[in-house]
Amino acid sequence: LMSLQLPGHNRNRSNTSLPSEVFLLPTFSTAAKVRVAITFVLFLSSACFNIAVLWTVTQKYRKRPHIRILIVNLAAADLLVTFVVMPLDAAWNITVQWYAGDLACRALMFLKLVAMYASAFITVVISLDRQAAILHPLSVGDAKKKNKAMLCVAWALSVLLALPQMFVFHAVSRSQPIYFIQCATVGSFQAHWQETLYNMFTFSCLFLLPLLIMVLCYSRILIEISVSSKEVHLRRSYNNIPRARMRTLKMSIVIVLTFILCWTPYYLLGLWYWFSPEMLSRKKVPPSLSHILFLFGLFNACLDPLIYGLFTMHFRREIRCVCCCTHHRKEQASTLIGSFRASTTATPIRRAREDQGGSGKYELEVTANVALPTGRCELCRKKTVESFI
Repeated sequence: LMSLQLPGHNRNRSNTSLPSEVFLLPTFSTAAKVRVAITFVLFLSSACFNIAVLWTVTQKYRKRPHIRILIVNLAAADLLVTFVVMPLDAAWNITVQWYAGDLACRALMFLKLVAMYASAFITVVISLDRQAAILHPLSVGDAKKKNKAMLCVAWALSVLLALPQMFVFHAVSRSQPIYFIQCATVGSFQAHWQETLYNMFTFSCLFLLPLLIMVLCYSRILIEISVSSKEVHLRRSYNNIPRARMRTLKMSIVIVLTFILCWTPYYLLGLWYWFSPEMLSRKKVPPSLSHILFLFGLFNACLDPLIYGLFTMHFRREIRCVCCCTHHRKEQASTLIGSFRASTTATPIRRAREDQGGSGKYELEVTANVALPTGRCELCRKKTVESFI
């Protein structure tokens, strides 16, 4: 089975595209079996990791920063890749032929490209958000609205640009040398250059354009940080970029780099094939290479949640909470100055008393409102201490 499955790419070219003497029917080879096994492992890993991210991020929905909205959408796009692209690829390699019918062929090819577009476009939105946060820090209050608008555009473009798949792909059968049915683009293009043009358009929208935008965004960010660092050095003052914002910037840079590193080799191989399709018939490229490169691209869906967990403290804390929530201890009172009392009353109450010795020191007694879900361990508890002298 041809393992090169770039969007718009024909999995099984007919003898109108390749000479009949070099046309070979796909088989469930050893390389394909290894590919299916690895895809199954990636499926389980990506599903668990991305669901864990969604669960963790949505725990504090009301107070979540705008960057979490981006992470939720990125995890959703990765889950779409996980539950559409991965099972489809594994099942197709096992069955070799297409047994699901024409309607499923069109629908699944459409969903497959939607998932890949969404993953790329949301990564672009993250880059644009980080650029705005660094270059225009005073406009951070409008970031949530802008991010929602950009995310809506990203998902809408993903659906719109993937629509041609429903008309290009269809179930095709042939009777020679044996009866064989496949989901392919055979007959959808009148000339080879039309198919190449469609593939190049998809390749540009799916990889080249997002890559260009991401490179421009982070180039501007690095230039701004470089200029700011020089100004800070001249003033001998502290860096004007908060640590939390810098940590988020590093996280987004790693997410973008993993996207580029995971998908670039695969798309370059596809680009080579589009302009030189006879290379596969001449066995210039071993089938195992295309298998490896495609799996490396799918690995990106597993890396995104791991990167988020690496750069986010509360994610690691929540995961530890899941492991230790079999029992929890009662919260103990903490005293900082004078007396501190914490309870779970509905409204925080504050009292200030002057010291009896007339020293001018004041003791602030706080009744803190600590809202804790039942059954959670102390790692998940919040300890509030307020003092005033």
